[in-house]
Amino acid sequence: MSLFAGTILIASFISYITLKDFVILNNETQLKKTINLLMLQLKNNDNLDEFASKVKEATGFRITLIESSGLVIAESNYKRTEMENHSTREEIIEARKDEYGVSIRYSHTLKEDFIYVAKAVNIHNHKAFIRLAMSLNSVFESFYIFWYRMIFAISFFIILSIVIPYQMSKKIRYDIEQIIIYLEELSNKNYKAVLQTRHFNEFLQISVMLKNLAKKLHSRSRQKRKHAAKLRFINKQRNDILSAISHEFKNPIAAINGYAETLRDDLNSPEKIRKKFLEKIISNAMKISHMLDRLALSVKLENNDLSIKPHKFNLSDLITDIIENLEKKYADQKIIFKSVSLHVEADKTMIELALINLLDNALKYSESDVSITVSDTILSVSDKGIGIQENDIKNITSKFYRVRKNSWDNSMGLGLAIVDYILKLHQLELHITSKTDFGSTFSFDISPILSKKL
Repeated sequence: MSLFAGTILIASFISYITLKDFVILNNETQLKKTINLLMLQLKNNDNLDEFASKVKEATGFRITLIESSGLVIAESNYKRTEMENHSTREEIIEARKDEYGVSIRYSHTLKEDFIYVAKAVNIHNHKAFIRLAMSLNSVFESFYIFWYRMIFAISFFIILSIVIPYQMSKKIRYDIEQIIIYLEELSNKNYKAVLQTRHFNEFLQISVMLKNLAKKLHSRSRQKRKHAAKLRFINKQRNDILSAISHEFKNPIAAINGYAETLRDDLNSPEKIRKKFLEKIISNAMKISHMLDRLALSVKLENNDLSIKPHKFNLSDLITDIIENLEKKYADQKIIFKSVSLHVEADKTMIELALINLLDNALKYSESDVSITVSDTILSVSDKGIGIQENDIKNITSKFYRVRKNSWDNSMGLGLAIVDYILKLHQLELHITSKTDFGSTFSFDISPILSKKL
């Protein structure tokens, strides 16, 4: 408010100076115009004193006629015989050089401030000067009255603009104090504290938001034990994962140790037995390597450390090759493939890995035949296995998540997680539908990577 009041006062002062100069300039212009009119009448007047009196009576301006030497020859407001020589007056000196001479000064003769305007003229074929003067007291009388009223209005407005905000600030401080007290209660976990703001809608809105916040904090406080229990459950899951990894590595390592120790202790074992044991050792070593590769791949996919390298290839031929390899592993099961020849543009290695995981997962949890179909740009893998419960479907693609919790079956729960990561890299989405004891279907739309159909 002090800044505002100061701005008003400075603006008023500047306005005062500007308007005052404008008033003086306007009256100066008026005097010049009057002089020009008087010059037309002056030629026909022989009685200069009478002429000066008439001008004074008609215009209200003081008129003085001055010879070139500075002698006053006619004056409307004072006895000319008692007046000093005017040759040194500023307006006369300036009028000798320019068209008009102008000055503002105090008149010792009339004891007032005047604005003087003088101009050279010919009076009876002699060079002389006609000078008009206007009392500044009369000029500024109405001007000062106007500014007195303005100062009163400005002062009243400033006082009003201080009093009203002061009263408002008292109300603002009250509402702020209520909010501070309420925040202190919240910091002390008193979520049932009362907050009542009285004066401003903005603080009312803040109060509503704070009350909603208190409700949320109260709700979170009540759920603290649930969160703690959830954390304990997560820790248990993490321990289960570590146990699963440990279990999956222990089986092949134990087998390798067993076969290796047998070969070491029985150096004279038959060649056929030795060969069989060595194949078992190699098989379990490959199994460990495969599990490590899957772990490393899942980490890289999850961290986006792998980028796809797309190129065109025949999807149907790739699926046929995958089926031939998997049927050797699952000799008792058959994979039914229905599709036309399709060309896609994608990372062949990653798509192959995703399909292998889908088919391997289907064969592992199904004792009957498995089918893979590409129809209307939808690739689907279906089995008639144990199925997946509805509450497990949303978690089935998570790392280390396994539906059959008590049967490790040489799986760490990475297969579907890897499939999900690979499909997302290709802007594809895995869809899962399943019914317990009837089987499951895993599908995704290949139209984004489809090149052409032959």
